[in-house]
Amino acid sequence: MEFGIFSQMHVPPGEDEHARFLREVDVAIAVDAAGFKYDWAPEHHFLEHYSHQPAPEVFLSFVAARAPRLHVGHAIVNITAPVNHPARVAERIATLDHLTEGRVEFGTGRGSSSAEWGGFAIPSADSTKALWRESIEQIPRMWRDEPYAYEGTSFRMPERNVLPKPFSKPNPPMWLACSSPQTFQQAGEMGLGALCFVNGTLDDIRPLVKAYKDAIKTCRNPVGGFVNDNIAVTSQMFCLDDGDEARHLFARAKTGKFLEYFFKWLDSVPRPEGLPKTGPVSIPEPTVESLAQRTAAGGYMIGSPDEIAASIQRYADLGVDQLIYAPLTMVMDQKDVLRSIAAFGKHVLPRFDRDPVHRTTRLREAALEKAA
Repeated sequence: MEFGIFSQMHVPPGEDEHARFLREVDVAIAVDAAGFKYDWAPEHHFLEHYSHQPAPEVFLSFVAARAPRLHVGHAIVNITAPVNHPARVAERIATLDHLTEGRVEFGTGRGSSSAEWGGFAIPSADSTKALWRESIEQIPRMWRDEPYAYEGTSFRMPERNVLPKPFSKPNPPMWLACSSPQTFQQAGEMGLGALCFVNGTLDDIRPLVKAYKDAIKTCRNPVGGFVNDNIAVTSQMFCLDDGDEARHLFARAKTGKFLEYFFKWLDSVPRPEGLPKTGPVSIPEPTVESLAQRTAAGGYMIGSPDEIAASIQRYADLGVDQLIYAPLTMVMDQKDVLRSIAAFGKHVLPRFDRDPVHRTTRLREAALEKAA
């Protein structure tokens, strides 16, 4: 099991964008020191309070220079041509891959919000499916072909050599953001890592992990240069030596309010049972008791190192390869956020991850050796 963070750039009402950016960087530096392996940043546009992170390639380049062991991950680049021309995506990913000497994780998707795709004049969520598919198939070609040319539906290019070619051979690890069973299966069939953005319990995630793992076992022609057999699940973690103190602090952190922004903006993500299918939602803040129950059941990981380790083990037993936490999707004093990261890095992380090499690096190198 490996561990990462999600640099969401949540800006709660009354807080300052600039301060939040600097806090996200400080957290990335702290998790690098604590032994985490990945920092993932989304690409979101126009989503007030939920995520002020429209340019992850800029943010992650800054983090990569300050945190030398972290792999910097895009979760995700919206690769639909009206939002980001595929050639520009290929150029940016390859450039950062050189500057980090192979520490880029290329997560892709088509957007989860009508506010976003509508802002770029895309007419519907359904139309983004074909846009994404066209781009995901062409970007690896741009990295390989000298020169590259294409006449397609959403974009076309005359004969050009797209430069630079990636530092990582054959290419950086490729991922897909997943929320429905069909998308998990599609990611596996295409040899892409699965970035799991779901709300719910361990039981809700179990069939999604199975759908992905079953599909990727049979992948023989990955869309990228190798099969990235990797499923990463997002959750919440807050770890202190005193589990009761952790739960009391987290219960006051306005995480319910963050979820309200999530459901307000991400209107193409399936909502869990008990919530209205459309329209505004009201999410109560968790109680100390509910946090203890959910941690014991394998949901949020809030409490002492031993309590959190028991919850992580359930994900490991399920076949999850990486857990991603979002330390700043809440209202919490920075000193307490950093306390949690230090406690997790000292008491929990070494129980599960003693390998200094990233899983994606091992998968890529193994594929190269097999092809040689």
